[in-house]
Amino acid sequence: MKLFLLFIASLCTFSALASGYTFISNLEHQLHIPEHILTFIAVSAVLIFFGFVYRTVLAKSSKPLVPDRGITFRNIYEGFGQFVYNLCVNIMGEKEAKKYFTCIIMVFTFVFLSNVIGLIPGFLPPTDNINTTLGLGLFIFLYYNFHGIKEQGLVGHIKHFMGPVWYLAPLIFVIEIISHCVRPLSLALRLRGNMYGDHLVLSIFSDLVPLGVPVIFLFIGLFVCFVQAFVFSLLSMVYISLATEHHDHDEAEAH
Repeated sequence: MKLFLLFIASLCTFSALASGYTFISNLEHQLHIPEHILTFIAVSAVLIFFGFVYRTVLAKSSKPLVPDRGITFRNIYEGFGQFVYNLCVNIMGEKEAKKYFTCIIMVFTFVFLSNVIGLIPGFLPPTDNINTTLGLGLFIFLYYNFHGIKEQGLVGHIKHFMGPVWYLAPLIFVIEIISHCVRPLSLALRLRGNMYGDHLVLSIFSDLVPLGVPVIFLFIGLFVCFVQAFVFSLLSMVYISLATEHHDHDEAEAH
């Protein structure tokens, strides 16, 4: 009953953070697992659940290639997938989009839902913790380097760090190595900083003006959640494209 009353109060005031209460706080102390990890697991479970629901709906459809009429779960799910796929095609090209679409939509959806859960009173977004965002950044770093080596070979991938001009290769190699090593941190700090700032603004205004005004910041926060997921996915696609594209180094050196 106490949890229910706190939930109703948080919905009315949009100020769960201001009161210091979150629904996972008690579970965090009982399991001795940080809250951002528990929320991370919860978001992952939601994604898996949506996936099973979509597969079930699609399996029951008599015409799986024909969209449903009206606004349905399947249409929303497929519309979102089509949006991300078109984004991949525009950035990476159709051939590369087919290869890396599953990774990009997974990242986009996970980051977006992780951001959005922070708008629900009583929850903190896992993406306002540097450990979560740094983990995502390191995942993208390892992913694009792995596929870069897979597509180019180890020698070909290293050539990407040396530039097209041989006599500048030592200098460019050092610069590129530093640039690539900073990428996971830049992805992590950008996402964490924006989500922490957005959540802080919402909590401050919720504390000052509990009713009415915070609703405006909820809509702004929803937009910020989408933009940050979009930017993170966009940069991920750019990094993958740069790592897997083919260059004719010999031709470049000849010129």
